[in-house]
Amino acid sequence: MNRRSNILAAMALALASLAAPAAIAAADSAPPSDNCFWSGDWEGWKSPSPTVIYLRVGASQVFRLDLKQGSNQLKYPDMHLTNRHQVGGWICTPHDLDLLLSDDHGIYSEPLFVKSITRLTPAEIAAIPHQYEP
Repeated sequence: MNRRSNILAAMALALASLAAPAAIAAADSAPPSDNCFWSGDWEGWKSPSPTVIYLRVGASQVFRLDLKQGSNQLKYPDMHLTNRHQVGGWICTPHDLDLLLSDDHGIYSEPLFVKSITRLTPAEIAAIPHQYEP
């Protein structure tokens, strides 16, 4: 009976070791909070003012970025916004963003520093004027 118990314990340990990587991967893919988004889901942006950027994330989410210092260049259609931060995929805090604003011609570039990130409610998204919908 003792040998059988040892075999069952070894089998249970082997099964648990196989399940552990899957559980860790599932935990890594879950967002840390509701105010986070996966960087690969960022689809577009628009700016209603020099200090605010609206990010479209997936089909139905919008996040508002409030900037420490604004840029009048955000209003021009030939500007591109790039996140240069390469650590991890989840964007949850301003420290997860290292934004660079640049133009189509490669002449102009400007770093932007984010003060806060806020996930907008459906009502707040609906209230965004059409010309500023990301």
